[in-house]
Amino acid sequence: MAKLQQLFECQQCGYQSRKWMGRCPECGGWDSFVEVTTQKSSKKATKLTKVTPITEVNSQQINRVSTQIEEFDLVLGGGLVEGSLVLVGGSPGVGKSTLLLKVCANLAQKGKKALYVSAEESASQIKMRADRIGANTKNLYLLNELVLENVVKEMPKYDVVVIDSVQTLYSQEITSAPGSVSQVKAITFELMRIAKEHQIPIFIVGHITKEGSIAGPRILEHMVDTVLYFEGDSSRELRILRSFKNRFGSISEIGIFEMTSKGLVSAKEIAKRFFNKKEALVGSTATVVMEGSRPLILEVQALVAPSGYSNPKRSATGFDPNRLTMLLALLEKKLELPFNQYDVFVNIVGGIKISETGADLAVVASILSSFRNRAVSEESIFIGEVGLTGEVRDVMMQEFRLKEAAMQGFKRAIVPSKPLVELPIKSYPVESVEQIVEWM
Repeated sequence: MAKLQQLFECQQCGYQSRKWMGRCPECGGWDSFVEVTTQKSSKKATKLTKVTPITEVNSQQINRVSTQIEEFDLVLGGGLVEGSLVLVGGSPGVGKSTLLLKVCANLAQKGKKALYVSAEESASQIKMRADRIGANTKNLYLLNELVLENVVKEMPKYDVVVIDSVQTLYSQEITSAPGSVSQVKAITFELMRIAKEHQIPIFIVGHITKEGSIAGPRILEHMVDTVLYFEGDSSRELRILRSFKNRFGSISEIGIFEMTSKGLVSAKEIAKRFFNKKEALVGSTATVVMEGSRPLILEVQALVAPSGYSNPKRSATGFDPNRLTMLLALLEKKLELPFNQYDVFVNIVGGIKISETGADLAVVASILSSFRNRAVSEESIFIGEVGLTGEVRDVMMQEFRLKEAAMQGFKRAIVPSKPLVELPIKSYPVESVEQIVEWM
């Protein structure tokens, strides 16, 4: 017979202890322990699966199904994989439920039976959203259920399942509250078993903590096949979907969506979404960054103003603040500019966060433009990484970036080295930041 055990479990990392503690020794979280009851099973171990040499294992071809949403398929790696478990996270109101409901509707229109399980909203609320986004399809079914065991009974009947959300479901076999570490681990494990056993693709919606990570134990992200994060301010139209883990594709791709009255749709004319500079402006430059296989032209803005404090302000939106501090120190050293007396603000227009170093040259040029109060031509673009010694280094896929810049009407490119092929844009190679001042 199973024995009951009283344990205390950290709700941030899942660490268990036989006594309550104010601070978790594993993750350092304060007041995160709650009492849980577990059952120690007396069942014997199951029969061991046959061990097979890897040379005798047959390779299986991955079957992908298009969701009819181009940006979503791009992030997934080319489409939805049968039997995959996909975790979708994002802040409240960003559009997770709207997008997944549309995905279910598109698959249902192709003859797939789709089940949308909601433990947070009523069927009438989901119906209102479906009317708005055009997701009324015969093969799309709704289920309002909180108990995992009841959901599992229905899942094998369908070709795709959405669970919204994993933190609100609960298993009757576990005594802890819904959303606890024990519940989330057990539910995700059961969903993973169903997905692999019946080859059903399952989407799981995950809540976000105030730190910006998915609520629950970190093991949740390890158990699933794909982890997707929705980024974007609910007050803005654009949303960005990033892949942070994908066992069936690349994690470098991003999907860009636009929130409209009909729900989330793939954004059109992406190149003009983040750059609409029509005239030469002080403190404004352009650059090209790579998001996976997609080049994005971004506008970099800088404001340099005299500081009224002993410690001048350094602020960056969409750019690494530590890298901004490094670039300012470099300019002070190499160009003998008194930035220790000025506040410096840098902004990447459009809400994009730059994670690569190819925009360093554009940031330096915009700062110098604002400091000297000299406008930079709207036909010029800056591409390059700036090192600590002041040299300008090459970036990956430079020629691909220059082709995109030429397509958008740029005439001049300030780059680390001249491209090897002839391009419809004039390149000006620079080797150090001192040459940027001379060029400007």
